[in-house]
Amino acid sequence: MLEIKKESDTTYTFSLQSESGQTLLTSVPYNSRAEIEDTIAKLKILIGQSSVFERKTDYNGKFLFTMKNSEGKTIGNSMLYSSEAGMENGIKNLKTSISLLPDAIGL
Repeated sequence: MLEIKKESDTTYTFSLQSESGQTLLTSVPYNSRAEIEDTIAKLKILIGQSSVFERKTDYNGKFLFTMKNSEGKTIGNSMLYSSEAGMENGIKNLKTSISLLPDAIGL
């Protein structure tokens, strides 16, 4: 499930949830509705590229990933996972959720 939020007069964010409602990815703020729509339209292409996911560990030993576009700019961040396997499963679930998005999103 895809949700777009207007954060202020000038910024928008989006989040992608699994079928169970768990947030898989929360975007960075975008300056315009057109910019966020363009990014969302490119997600299906991006998930086929292994280089778009940057795996990280925070200072508490929790795992997370960042999704980047083809230019290396951060699109969004995952939630924190207690294990590396959980994080990898989160990436797998995110790819599935993106692949199920309609080709033309009525934004």
